Amino acid sequence: MAAAYTLYAKPGFAATTIERLCSEARISNRAFYECFGGREELLQALHEQCVEESLAVVAKAVQEAPATLDDRVRAGIRAYIEFATGDWRRARIMHLEVRRSGDVLTASRQRAVDSFARLIEEASAEFHPSDLLNRRLVALGAIGALQELLIEWLLAEEPPSIDELVGVAVHIFGRVLGES
Repeated sequence: MAAAYTLYAKPGFAATTIERLCSEARISNRAFYECFGGREELLQALHEQCVEESLAVVAKAVQEAPATLDDRVRAGIRAYIEFATGDWRRARIMHLEVRRSGDVLTASRQRAVDSFARLIEEASAEFHPSDLLNRRLVALGAIGALQELLIEWLLAEEPPSIDELVGVAVHIFGRVLGES
């Protein structure tokens, strides 16, 4: 998994063969297939591990934040961005390779988005119990914005700072979640 973590991040999933994975990991092809049905299954396992870890980090940050919507939004976003950008490989797998892999991660990606949407819905529900807007759609829109900000961080010639990313994401989430 360690070899795949690096290779799937760069040169990327499409460019990484089983032979290259096995060579990098110093294992035989047979050993690989004893653990995984193919490189797609390995990518899914890596993606799901990253998602589970990030959900735990964000949930903890939101839970420990002061009980205001602004504080929870800021804490959750900062925790997610710092976690995702703390290792460029994790950011690439979660935000680039998840899209570039085609149908391989569609179900895994949808589960991740659904989990984050539920987290946002639950964290904001007490502040707007009778929203006129569909809370799930609002959460999905905010998640999409955050994903695009992280893709910009990954691909930009001069990437924005983490503080800039957090500031913009907090602004977007605050506007979206703060208005009904």
